[in-house]
Amino acid sequence: MSKSVCHQEDQYVSLLHDLSYEAANMCVQCGYCLPACPTYESMGNEAQSPRGRINLVKMAAEGKIDLQQDLAEPIDLCLGCRACEVACPVNVPYGQIYESAREVIALQQKEEQKKLSAGVKVRDQVLNNLFPHQNRLRFLGNATWLYQKTGVNKVAQKLKLVNKVSEPMGQFEKILPSVESPSKRYKFGDVFPSRGPKKMTIAFFPGCIMDAVMSKINRLTIELLQSVGCEVFIPKGQNCCGALHSHQGSMEEAKKLAKANIKAFESSCADYFINNAGGCGAMLREYDHLFKDDAEWQVRAKSFVEKTRDITEVLVELGPLPFKKEWDGIITYQDSCHLRNVQGVSEQPRELLRSVPGATIVEMEGSDRCCASGGIYNLLHFEESMNILDEKMVNVKATNAQTIVTTNPGCLLQMKLGVDRSGLEHARALHIVEVLAEACDIQ
Repeated sequence: MSKSVCHQEDQYVSLLHDLSYEAANMCVQCGYCLPACPTYESMGNEAQSPRGRINLVKMAAEGKIDLQQDLAEPIDLCLGCRACEVACPVNVPYGQIYESAREVIALQQKEEQKKLSAGVKVRDQVLNNLFPHQNRLRFLGNATWLYQKTGVNKVAQKLKLVNKVSEPMGQFEKILPSVESPSKRYKFGDVFPSRGPKKMTIAFFPGCIMDAVMSKINRLTIELLQSVGCEVFIPKGQNCCGALHSHQGSMEEAKKLAKANIKAFESSCADYFINNAGGCGAMLREYDHLFKDDAEWQVRAKSFVEKTRDITEVLVELGPLPFKKEWDGIITYQDSCHLRNVQGVSEQPRELLRSVPGATIVEMEGSDRCCASGGIYNLLHFEESMNILDEKMVNVKATNAQTIVTTNPGCLLQMKLGVDRSGLEHARALHIVEVLAEACDIQ
């Protein structure tokens, strides 16, 4: 092995040591995390458990194992749901360890571009050239609306054209919700007045996937906020939260996106910064951790974090909602991992669902366990994801629910696919905003 290659390896080992070794040493290997980990439960492999991954990170940081050959796959197969953090009796910061390992592995891979697979190169192109650009995402969303409106999607599904490109993408394309007409889209910079006495001013974060192909949920979010006395402002200059980039180890790109969002929102003078996506909200609420080595930006990020809220928190605070319709049937709720485990929000969605007139709420077994969406995990590791999802749907069936509710776009698509795979013909998966809007007769 040449000296230059050895130096590069030593450089990445040293970086991993600096970023994660102290945190990894907090783990006492007790195993309390094992029952909480979906990949350990489904794969039965210690390397796919939190304590196993932490031990591998420690060994890699000590130079005892190879970053790419021994650590990359176990880290890549982690869903990043962070349920282990909630279960841990000594508060090991698994999220920090996981993302540090992701970052170092990604940096070394980029240094050795020839070793990158075609799939990884496509992933990086999408993350860097699509998600950071609002106009491109909206173009994609509008094109999807046209694709559905003209019926081309039905032909494509019949011929399984998307499946020939990617089987996972083909599966998700057929359960993609109907995209709302571009004529109904809100505009960045728009202000929506409160209905009735104004209680507060809200700056709304529409996200990227939500804005592109689920803009109806965003529109309903705005109308629900208006109905409880909020003036809603959509700041210009905002973009993707950076969660997908962070989870794939692209920390510098995540920081660029975070800075743009902080700038856009801090000038809004809003009381709260609201989002309706558990994964996005978790990233927004951890912006201060991104800038732990940058004093100026950490102060600005902390101020941003203090005002960041999930839609369910604000609706509970300012409610009750103006319900007008009785709900028919059983509802069960599937937690968004990042809303529950990172943001600490689990009771508010349930409280809102219990307040819906006529609704019967049945808690499913393991509602707090990951559905295996994991950002783009279900596209990159389809088989592993479906194994976990199929087990989840067994618990859904046991509730006899006609409506499965969640609070994150990725989870919503995953549950829609679960309904399709399980043959639950009379069940539907909805975002909690859709349920609340329907009960309020907001179209």
